Amino acid sequence: MSVSAVPQQDARRHIIDAAHPLFASKGFTAVGLTEVLAAAKVPKGSFYYYFDSKEAFGEAVLETYFADYLARMEVLLAVPGTSAQRLLGYFQDWLASQLDEEARGRCLVVKLGAEVCDLSGSMRAALERGTQGIIDRLSRCLDAGREDGSLTAPPDTRAVAITLYQSWLGAGLLAKITRDRTPLDTAMVGTRLLLGLA
Repeated sequence: MSVSAVPQQDARRHIIDAAHPLFASKGFTAVGLTEVLAAAKVPKGSFYYYFDSKEAFGEAVLETYFADYLARMEVLLAVPGTSAQRLLGYFQDWLASQLDEEARGRCLVVKLGAEVCDLSGSMRAALERGTQGIIDRLSRCLDAGREDGSLTAPPDTRAVAITLYQSWLGAGLLAKITRDRTPLDTAMVGTRLLLGLA
């Protein structure tokens, strides 16, 4: 697809979408601009029309990733059923996405978090905003679960949400290191225990 063949906002998104699987599989620094341009099938000038630098592009990729992720999270946390069922469904979806062979579904926080935080203040800030959005939604679901009686989470649901998110991020990293799903399965067991659903 040529960048000139699509509307401006769609062309920008097209370049971001082409880079996502590259970053998810190789990381930020290992992917050069030439590789992004080849994947997107756009000329260098078109890239710089939308992005001032590779760092600004990385920030845009993260912002788009989180916007899509949070939209999907909203859908998963709004399905019919109890809050406990919705929360477990969300974590089951996380587990399945990390086992998917397609790099597109993999967690960019796990892949890029440690790599870019020391390289770029703007990318670190994008990661922080996005992860806080995830924690906020987990906390709201935990609050709803306490209200509907499906969860026995402690009163400080934000602390529980942070603990759950940290557990799953760590599990995602360990699963990458071991190339095994056991850390993710263990995170699910721990999630059930923490929520009183074991």
